[in-house]
Amino acid sequence: MEFEEYEEDLRPSKGQRKREAEALQQLGAKLVSLSARRLEEIPMPPEIAEAVRAAQGMRAHGARRRQLQLIGKLMRQIDPEPIRAALDRLENRSAEAVAEHHLAELWRERLLNDGDDAVTEFIDAHPAADAQRLRQLIRQARQEQTAGKPPRAARELFRLLRATLRGE
Repeated sequence: MEFEEYEEDLRPSKGQRKREAEALQQLGAKLVSLSARRLEEIPMPPEIAEAVRAAQGMRAHGARRRQLQLIGKLMRQIDPEPIRAALDRLENRSAEAVAEHHLAELWRERLLNDGDDAVTEFIDAHPAADAQRLRQLIRQARQEQTAGKPPRAARELFRLLRATLRGE
């Protein structure tokens, strides 16, 4: 009798099981929100991949909710850690891309507004940068701004800065 009581204490409570099931269902919802290209990068069994693709095509709220519950049920049968790890890698990669984009925009604004001091600072920080092309694009972008033309050179400057910051 004492052994049975001890065994009951080791099992997770009903509330804990519900929380775990809800977490897996939310993990499935994250998978459903991914694009097809990103979804291919996630290691998962074919049954789950098929259920996720089916949920992506569903527009009716009730049907989609039931499909997410099915995905959660399928997720309880496997180890979800590889899927979680792959999603974390994707999210970190996205965050890095956003940070890189912001840094390139900050440099573009500084280069256009602060003059030669900013150009010298950028070239000192990134010796591999094409200084001549950089100065040429800055000059063209300033001319476009004053003339009210579309920012073609400013866009090209941004692309050059992003490539330089990546080390390409």
